[in-house]
Amino acid sequence: MGILGCGVLVFALFFQCHSRSVQNPMFRFKRFQDNAWSDPNDCSRTRQPFVLSNPYNFSLDIRIPGVIPTESDSYYCMAVPVPTSREAYIVDFVPHASMDTAHHMILYGCKTPYATQGYWDCGKEPGTCRDQPKIMYAWARNAPPTKLPKDVGFKVGGDTKINYFVLQIHYGDAKNFRDHHRDCSGLTLRMTSKPQPFIAGMYLMMSVNTVIPPGKKVTNADIACTYTSSPMYPFAFRTHTHSLGKVVSGYRVRNGQWTQIGRQSPLLPQAFYPATNSIDVKNGDILAARCVFTGEGRTTITHIGGTSNDEMCNFYIMYYMDNSHAVPYMNCGDDGSSELFQNIPSEASIPIPVSPDHMMSMKHESAPHKDSVELQEPKRDEEVLDQGAHLVEVSDWSEAELQLGQVSGLALNSNGDLIIFHRGDHKWGFNSFDFNGIYQQRDLGPIQQSTIVVVDPVKGKVLKASGRNMFYMPHGITTDKDDNYWVTDVALHQVFKLSSDGKDRQLLVLGEAFEPGSDKKHFCQPTDVAVDPVTGNVYVSDGYCNSRILKFSSEGKYISHWGAGSSDRKRRVSFLIPHSLAFLPDKRELCVADRDNGRIQCFMADTGEFVKEIKKEQFGGEVFAIAYSPAQGGLIYAVNGVRQDGQDGQVEPLQGFVINYSTKEILDSFSPETQKFKVPHDIVVTADGSVFVGDAASDSVIKFVQSEKAEHRSVKKGGIEVQEIEETETFVQANLKPLPKFSAPHPVAPVQKIQEPSQKQHQQPLTAPEAKETTKTAANQSAQGVSTAIITTLLLIPLVVVIAIGAFVRWKRGRMYSDDCQVKLEPSGSTGGILGKIRGKAAGSLNLGNFFATHKGYTRHGFDRLSTEGSDLEKDDEDGTDSENEEYSAPPPPMSSS
Repeated sequence: MGILGCGVLVFALFFQCHSRSVQNPMFRFKRFQDNAWSDPNDCSRTRQPFVLSNPYNFSLDIRIPGVIPTESDSYYCMAVPVPTSREAYIVDFVPHASMDTAHHMILYGCKTPYATQGYWDCGKEPGTCRDQPKIMYAWARNAPPTKLPKDVGFKVGGDTKINYFVLQIHYGDAKNFRDHHRDCSGLTLRMTSKPQPFIAGMYLMMSVNTVIPPGKKVTNADIACTYTSSPMYPFAFRTHTHSLGKVVSGYRVRNGQWTQIGRQSPLLPQAFYPATNSIDVKNGDILAARCVFTGEGRTTITHIGGTSNDEMCNFYIMYYMDNSHAVPYMNCGDDGSSELFQNIPSEASIPIPVSPDHMMSMKHESAPHKDSVELQEPKRDEEVLDQGAHLVEVSDWSEAELQLGQVSGLALNSNGDLIIFHRGDHKWGFNSFDFNGIYQQRDLGPIQQSTIVVVDPVKGKVLKASGRNMFYMPHGITTDKDDNYWVTDVALHQVFKLSSDGKDRQLLVLGEAFEPGSDKKHFCQPTDVAVDPVTGNVYVSDGYCNSRILKFSSEGKYISHWGAGSSDRKRRVSFLIPHSLAFLPDKRELCVADRDNGRIQCFMADTGEFVKEIKKEQFGGEVFAIAYSPAQGGLIYAVNGVRQDGQDGQVEPLQGFVINYSTKEILDSFSPETQKFKVPHDIVVTADGSVFVGDAASDSVIKFVQSEKAEHRSVKKGGIEVQEIEETETFVQANLKPLPKFSAPHPVAPVQKIQEPSQKQHQQPLTAPEAKETTKTAANQSAQGVSTAIITTLLLIPLVVVIAIGAFVRWKRGRMYSDDCQVKLEPSGSTGGILGKIRGKAAGSLNLGNFFATHKGYTRHGFDRLSTEGSDLEKDDEDGTDSENEEYSAPPPPMSSS
């Protein structure tokens, strides 16, 4: 009876889960990889291609009609008319495909497709469209759905010259169809007839003249064009090369300043990724892109072209423009000048490390290619980000104890020496300032101790000290190219430029002593200073009372100021204590730690234009200080702090973070082991990657250095010694091995009690009654174990039956596809043409598909086929996990400096 009840329960749970997926659309959406991606091969379903959900919104389902490719590298296309003669807008793309079947999908928009009935082999002469096709969407390698920003849509129908959609699918390996199943891959377009305020478009940058010499380690393909249209706002990008490509980067250049739009390895899935920075592109700006290639492993010259032996250099920008003057497609194919590209950021020439698990081979398994294997590891040591590096504390790094007060600021000089700015015997307490920011303890006089201490960063030896009888409440410090000190005092409301020769010479003073204000000549508790090493311009974060960044010339002349930026066009949140500054010399940007907003905001240093925001839950709502290193293309170091919002408790621990500037990903977090952070107030990073954190509550400077996370070492967790795994590979293998089972039939005492051995156990042997009781308990445990095993086995029987029934049903469904359901391919006629500078064949006029990625192993010499990357036939288990909808945020037009 119990078994029957268990079986009924299992069946009930099974059908409940099934009904949940039907009744709740969001359940299916979150599980689209398990459900939607398996739908393409289910060609037995009758789908309604056009669904009208309300008078304005509708969806269009585009599916290839049950094909069975007989050759590898097959390209099939089909055309579907736009379902309305009036203007409509695509606001969402939902793919229905699996990398086990389809290598990639491309959706074009055009006026005249090659054919309007059925489908055709578009991997040969016919191509996709008779006129110029416009790419609207690309999918590959189980990429998630692409949801456009709110109020943004691709405009089709009406007078847009996009009357048809052409779906192109590339089938990489015909072996996937050995079971003769049919494929119905495709995608769903979610559309609306409501006019959208912003229109999406595509800007294609492509190189046509690049020649890659055989054996040459690095060859750059540089592209640049002056932008001449209405303002556009990039929100996504996509890169493409063949197997020789190492990294592709795109930038906006304005007034000589380079701002990154996107940077990615072409060995990763070539889908659309969110733009790195929220910027605009205006008339007169320059759009520039670079593809880095290697000729190593090749014995002949490699040209730009569409065959497997050629290369490509493409950088796609997905943008939006105002509806009134939108342009749906633009392109650039001009070579960039050497004068322009001598100023390109160094990151553009640094390959992005790609693990073999994520790398996409440019050849099918049946014909392996050596080039893709050789590019798995960049050769230069400085190019590789050590994925196993972790910052750990160096205890007692200073040989002599440093006599410090509240440590408020840290800096480095040109020799790499550590400069500490501290408050001596002055303490910032509740009574230090009134509500207007006026200092209330002037009667204490200035700090008598040396507030600026220069120490050896290795041994902590004091090299020199200065700053006596000058400051009341020190806060921020930095240095310029001449090693002068720039400091702030929140009590004096001033900024000082001091000589570093120990003579305390005041070279420049900004602000009025003890007079807070918000005009050009006053500050109110200024927090930090940053200096441009090239121009000498000075930036001041002001501060506890004001919410602004001020810019001065090297002589102290006011230039401009600005407030917080925003990536939300509806509202902008003002700074809530801009507490720390970091100048990014290689990017010409200034980043701000907006302390009580728990975020980092970056701006163009010359104009104050907002670039990006980094805000993480791990910050816990507070970011006290930041520092920057140009290593690995740009790393931001940050520390959070104690919550200032009045809430009880610290939600997130106090710790430091290492953040990838481009991706905003937290690469590492760190905290001291011998002590705890109390008020981590400032942070600096040295050239060798060592990090120093000044703590204002513990009056100390804590040093961290890089160590290997995978290093074999013993650690104690909860009093139990644990041997950490030495190698990552061993770690994976250990996870695969069955774990030993430890019996714990009764509640046990806390671990702390187990750590302390009982004195009785050591002083006297175990008595006979205790031994007898132990034996009895062991017997009871054994009996309980056997009983548990029997019950578990009985419970599993109905579950096995359910699984067997499910497997049988699925087998029966697979048998539904008979050979006479097979669709034969009947290619249509062909057209010919010559495509300007590019080697190979083309169809009619300039076909954008000619410039997309091609797949290794192609037998034709044209360019009509569009490939997103190499073979993805081997399913990546990591990519097989649930994938959430990828949504980009549309940046607003940049705010002008206030």
